[in-house]
Amino acid sequence: MDAAAGEKDTNIFIRILKAVNWQKNASFIALVFLVVLSSFLSPYFLKPQNLINIMRQVSYTGIIALGMTFVIVTAGIDLSVGSVVAFTGSVVILAMNAYLNVYNNEVFAIAIGFLVGLGVGGLAGAFNALMITRGKIVPFIATLGSMAIFRSLSLFIGNAGEIQSHNELYGSFGMGSFLMIPVPVFFLLGLGFVLNLVLNNTRYGRYLSAVGSNQKVALFSAINVNKIKFIAYTLTGVLVGISAILLGSRFNAVSTSNMGLAFELDAIAAVIIGGTVMAGGRGTIWGTIFGALILGVINNMLNMVGVSPYLQGTVKGLVIIAAVYVQKQKQ
Repeated sequence: MDAAAGEKDTNIFIRILKAVNWQKNASFIALVFLVVLSSFLSPYFLKPQNLINIMRQVSYTGIIALGMTFVIVTAGIDLSVGSVVAFTGSVVILAMNAYLNVYNNEVFAIAIGFLVGLGVGGLAGAFNALMITRGKIVPFIATLGSMAIFRSLSLFIGNAGEIQSHNELYGSFGMGSFLMIPVPVFFLLGLGFVLNLVLNNTRYGRYLSAVGSNQKVALFSAINVNKIKFIAYTLTGVLVGISAILLGSRFNAVSTSNMGLAFELDAIAAVIIGGTVMAGGRGTIWGTIFGALILGVINNMLNMVGVSPYLQGTVKGLVIIAAVYVQKQKQ
């Protein structure tokens, strides 16, 4: 009787394993594995404050990675996001300081900062889009050039130093939380929910995948390829603007030389680890969020076991290479 019951339980377990879509849920499964591993390596990993710090850290690059998902689905790439973060963050604080000097209203100053951040980020994304769609410049080269442009502009307006905000409420907003969850995490999850609907349940999302899968076929199908790409890059710029606003509010200042440094690497890594195909045509928003969390857990785990922070870039690079290699093998 016991043997029969044990065999029945085993069969149920096997059916559950077969029912799981391992490929579709690979990023989530990897995240769970890393969380379990990290909890064994360090007793401090599962402390609420540590988990909150991880979520806060990944939210900034995670928001950017959401936009990068759209770009990579079109078979493109945006290397300028880190520099645009620094430039947008600098302009936002300068705009808020200028408003405060005249009207001395911190709430309205933050509202002005948000509008400026969204506008500057969107314009930067549109600039990239025009180079790619109208100028017919390869995305890698176009965004590599704009990466240099926006970084140098931020260094110029900040004299290669730090731009300090005069708005104390702005700093409080950046470090705020609700139910112990940091404000930037709500932005990440809210934007993720909306963009997941756009990617999977709208005509634009279908056209986006079609452009990435085969641009020539998309053109023959009367899809406005340039418009689809323009929206993707501009959207990425807007999301970069949101990230810059939130990151600037965390420190209530912008370091023009360091802010956004290597964010493009983190964003691309999150997208690829999450399961979006580097060659374009298929992407997943929630996978990207899981990818960002995976990177955050890896960084945190390496810090806790005493690995030099200078080696974290090596780990990220290896993870990206491994993820792309696995994608190639599947294809």
